[in-house]
Amino acid sequence: MKRNIIFDMDGVIFDTERFFLQCCVPAAESLGMQGMEEVALKCIGLTEEETARVVVSHYGEEAPLEEYREETFRIFREKYEKEGLPLKPGAEEILRWLAEDGSRIALASSTKTEIVRMELKDAGLIGYFHVIVGGDQAERSKPAPDIFLKAAEELGAEPKQCFVIEDSFNGVRAANAAGMRVLMVPDLLEPDEEICGQTEGVFGSLHEVRAYLE
Repeated sequence: MKRNIIFDMDGVIFDTERFFLQCCVPAAESLGMQGMEEVALKCIGLTEEETARVVVSHYGEEAPLEEYREETFRIFREKYEKEGLPLKPGAEEILRWLAEDGSRIALASSTKTEIVRMELKDAGLIGYFHVIVGGDQAERSKPAPDIFLKAAEELGAEPKQCFVIEDSFNGVRAANAAGMRVLMVPDLLEPDEEICGQTEGVFGSLHEVRAYLE
């Protein structure tokens, strides 16, 4: 039986979360919004709309949200054009191995589909994925299971037949709620007892995930 593997993108394929902190923190500080690093960590795995709600709940309704967004993405675009997104260790290797092994590979990200496709294409990785589901294709964002269930449906697989590779707490909760086998590779936040209890295993890198799947 061929494997069905569903990847999250940010923090799993790309080292996006550290990259993004280097954009949103200076953007927030330029507008007098102190403590953005702590707030940003709470937004890992959320859609753009959910992220906005978290930011407003912390800084208040008068927070300069649009100015913050514009400055964050100005810095992001500048860094992206100069550097591109850094890959997580073992990302391309595990994708190549899975493809050669005949696995069915999907990507389920809270990021908008258009951006997901652009970033994967720019990194030369888009050809590995049979299915790509962005946050704008799911009715509810993680920790609801919608995005993973849609990915499984498009793969033609039952949820229990799918592995999910995630880094975020809400991603783990979503995959677990979908009834899938969750393999966690923590990024910026180390899992607590609750999160560990919702995984099949916690791994130090994608190299370790590959060894486990083998």
